[in-house]
Amino acid sequence: MRSRGLLLVTLVAVGAWVCAWTSAAQAQIAWAPCGNSNEYACGHLTVPLDPGGTAPGSITLAMRRHRAPVGEAHEAIVALAGGPGQAAIPFAEDFARLLGPIAATRDLIVFDQRGIGLSHPLSCHRFELDASGPTSEPAGQQISECAAQLGSERGDYTTADTVADIEAIRQAGGYEKLVLYGTSYGTKVAERYAQTYPSHVSALVLDSVVPPNGPEPLDLPTFAAIPRVLRQLCAHRACAHITPEPVADLAKLVRRMHGGSLSGRWIDGEGHAHTLRFNANTLLDVLIAGDLEPVLRAEFPAAARAAAGGDDAPFARLLRDYAQRGEGGEAESPSESFDTPLYYATTCEEELFGWNRSSSPAKRLAEATARIGALPASAIAPFAPANVLAISDMPACAFWPYSTPAPAPVQAPFPSVPTLILSGADDLRTPTANAREVAAQIPGSQLLVVPEVGHSVLGTDLSGCASRALQALFKPAPIQPCTGGRQLLSLLHLAPLAPARLSAVAPAAGSRGLPGRTLAAVQLTLADFVRQEAIQALGALESGEIDELSSLRIGGLRAGWAQTQRSALILHDYSYIPGVTVSGKLTASATVLRIGGSAAARGTLRLAGRGRLGGTLGGRAVRSAGGLQPASAGVSDAIVGADAQAALKLAPGGPAGSADARDLAGLLERVP
Repeated sequence: MRSRGLLLVTLVAVGAWVCAWTSAAQAQIAWAPCGNSNEYACGHLTVPLDPGGTAPGSITLAMRRHRAPVGEAHEAIVALAGGPGQAAIPFAEDFARLLGPIAATRDLIVFDQRGIGLSHPLSCHRFELDASGPTSEPAGQQISECAAQLGSERGDYTTADTVADIEAIRQAGGYEKLVLYGTSYGTKVAERYAQTYPSHVSALVLDSVVPPNGPEPLDLPTFAAIPRVLRQLCAHRACAHITPEPVADLAKLVRRMHGGSLSGRWIDGEGHAHTLRFNANTLLDVLIAGDLEPVLRAEFPAAARAAAGGDDAPFARLLRDYAQRGEGGEAESPSESFDTPLYYATTCEEELFGWNRSSSPAKRLAEATARIGALPASAIAPFAPANVLAISDMPACAFWPYSTPAPAPVQAPFPSVPTLILSGADDLRTPTANAREVAAQIPGSQLLVVPEVGHSVLGTDLSGCASRALQALFKPAPIQPCTGGRQLLSLLHLAPLAPARLSAVAPAAGSRGLPGRTLAAVQLTLADFVRQEAIQALGALESGEIDELSSLRIGGLRAGWAQTQRSALILHDYSYIPGVTVSGKLTASATVLRIGGSAAARGTLRLAGRGRLGGTLGGRAVRSAGGLQPASAGVSDAIVGADAQAALKLAPGGPAGSADARDLAGLLERVP
């Protein structure tokens, strides 16, 4: 097992191991400055590989500490990342910014949990060959080979083991009590610590909750939440021009697949067409990925409506954008800071799948299939039992060679301490039902459901409501409910339904016939380009590739491509509506557009006064009644001209300060 430069101590004699552990736990941690930083100190703590004491061996945990600026702290905040498998140390500064004033009188401790990052990271050669993890038929071989490589220690990376590590950190750090702040899987760790060491907990902050005995192995809370979340996206007539019922569209799309797949064409930034296939499992992946990608939530209703009606291009474009942007920071998206072997070591060992651990993999899968088949159809509609199995961890974990018996469900009570539970109303991977379940078990806990937010509430709530609630918990002061508004989704607005034919487009105001429809189609095409420009600009900011913002290349929905260049937009047969293409250059001072395509009234348009388009289409003079949307100075240029570093803090799934959120909010209001 590689230690990546950390001291990994292995004591062979059990007696020597016990003595070494006892002295390490009672001694203070030797903190030293981290590089050139005066803000954080680096430290290490050696803990037993098996906290139960039945086997020798040890692990060295890597930690970062932010000292309380006021006095000598007797409490520490322990910040816990998600996963299982997500390293926490890379987010130390983000945690400090999110927690704000509550760290003024408390130390902040951030550590990579055992098996992750700088704390004895688990490694399997099989996963290095296939970084995407187990996904299809080779899943069983990948899992069994990885487990064999990990050896007998593979059972020592459970939540209970991490809980013991936190207690060791508390003792070695000399803290009387801890404030536990967890996100996603980190909430499960925090809950289990509170149940195990209730007298050592002073407060809990649980963001995007996994229950202490969760997650539910069949993801039933997720399936139950899908209709609610889709209808929430369309609340207040937001889908009035898209669909009367998004849940019915999803059901129709699943029926259209007939248990198989569909194909759609997407256009790259060079104007080349590509075909990709998608099925019901893909729909589930996109819905859940929307927890961390507001853009996906904004695009989904219109794309699903179009695909349900037979027009697959919008959904193919959505899937391509999804693939380019990545899913964000949870177990579903491997990255340099995510440890896939640890994810399976923890998940497979402790998740309550309900099968006989002594059975063969085939028998386990048969038991799982029978359990899913017994579900009422309403519990998973509009999806099928095969989809439930496919998105679960069962196909992989069925091949895990268990080293421990199935854990007993945890029933211990929670301490009655100040507790804030945060849930995004649009969260599907950890739905609000989870938060309500845990809130009912913690005396005096306060549940805050934040509208228009998905997973990782403190990191994605641009309204500041969750942050204000966090500060109120520690003042203490009343926690106010969120009133909604000014989230990224609402600023981008839901994507419009793309017309599948020019005859579906109403003529532009003041015009009629084919020229009028063509003029309206040109306006819709330009609006589509500006929207895609904004989406790509946000993706570049999230990935830190700011240099790309000066020259974005965007494929049309149907054909062609366009690019931004020095405050100009250049279109090359860019097509949003079948049979209508737009070419030309748009600048702040001059615009000449050539309109073509088999369905269009061909001609030329120019930018007239007050941003209006005028010219000749099909031999008839036309003029738009409204001004051109902000295409002559692209959204990417606006973002480049703003504080890009502040905007970078807004990556979905990562921290976001409310002031930075307002900066980007003003820019996004320009997007049609």
